[in-house]
Amino acid sequence: MNAAKNCLMTKPASIRSMLHQGPGRISVGRAEEVAALVLAQPKSFSALMECLWDEDPGVVNRAAHALERVTRDCQPGFIRQLNSWKTALLGLLLEAKENKLRWHLALIVPRLTLTRPEIARAAAALQSWLQDESSSIAKTMSLQGLADLTGQDPSLLPQVLDLLRVHSRSGTAAMRARCRILLQGFEKRSGTEQL
Repeated sequence: MNAAKNCLMTKPASIRSMLHQGPGRISVGRAEEVAALVLAQPKSFSALMECLWDEDPGVVNRAAHALERVTRDCQPGFIRQLNSWKTALLGLLLEAKENKLRWHLALIVPRLTLTRPEIARAAAALQSWLQDESSSIAKTMSLQGLADLTGQDPSLLPQVLDLLRVHSRSGTAAMRARCRILLQGFEKRSGTEQL
């Protein structure tokens, strides 16, 4: 909450200029402040979204970080705004090369209201990222995103459960831990001991 208060008390800066500040393309920089600002001033949501297509990878990564924070609680007003960018976000999901952008999109895209074909496209993109050895966290968040997509399309559940079981045994430490948590969550929801 202090970040929001600090943002509102200082001279207004553009969201892009705030996101530009940071030592390198993967640092968080002022992304948390930007998230607090957008939460306090929902009309600034579009300015944040536009930063996802910035030419500076650091701005893009920090914008994705802030957007994930803004949409984390799935507040209806922000999800409605997020849905207005659905086509663009699905396109970005397919084009994303930066690992930090990928791991945030893996969490953000399942928050969209998707049709079955859109879910299939998103799931295919997330599954393809599981083959990329360059980032354990991008792979881990891809598994989370796939699990989250089952909330909109339960027909994905058998395939996702298989992926979670495989990666709970053979993935990185982070992947194994996340898979165990997700599998336990599915077990609790289904009321069974073993899926």
